[in-house]
Amino acid sequence: VYSQQTQHSNVKVALSLGGDSVGGSSAYFNPSSVDSWVSNAVSSLSDIIKQYNLDGIDIDYEHFQADPDTFTECIGRLITTLKNNGVISFASIAPFDDDEVQSHYQALWKSYGHIIDYVNFQFYAYDEGTTVSQFMNYFATQRSNYEGGKMLASFSTDGSGGLSPDNGFFTACSKLKSKGELAGIFVWSADDSKSNGFKYEKQSQALLAISH
Repeated sequence: VYSQQTQHSNVKVALSLGGDSVGGSSAYFNPSSVDSWVSNAVSSLSDIIKQYNLDGIDIDYEHFQADPDTFTECIGRLITTLKNNGVISFASIAPFDDDEVQSHYQALWKSYGHIIDYVNFQFYAYDEGTTVSQFMNYFATQRSNYEGGKMLASFSTDGSGGLSPDNGFFTACSKLKSKGELAGIFVWSADDSKSNGFKYEKQSQALLAISH
């Protein structure tokens, strides 16, 4: 992290919380109480973020054993405290189109959307073979669900689903950019991109650098 930041002063690095699984089992959001979860999360994350000179956090819980209100208060208070303490400069969320996931993240957005900087929506969780037209409709729907948020378009380099670069992802992004709706591009994942020299990440950067 330090090496990248010294070579590229504009690089920001976030720590991601949650994810799909740990050790082959689903990773559940399951706090014993809001107060204890927030206290423990603030303490441990502050130490890690300061130790590794990180800049932000990305909320990526995908499985839940807590209701939307509990999730909202835990995550909202965590982000608020870390920002107020000067520990992080940005926070993002990474929902996808699933009823349970959306119920939790939209509740969070309703109460704390004003402190969330980016919505890294997992558009690659839609069906493989998504068309440009379908992608544009999905993007419009999620912009409405997270109204006022900086919505990132996303694709996967592991071929798992959604609109792929070979099928028109960058065409869709160009259309969104021309309308002033593209806040950035989210790529999953670096592990799969490494073998082709991060070809599509470079293409993403080039597109975002174009001024309209």
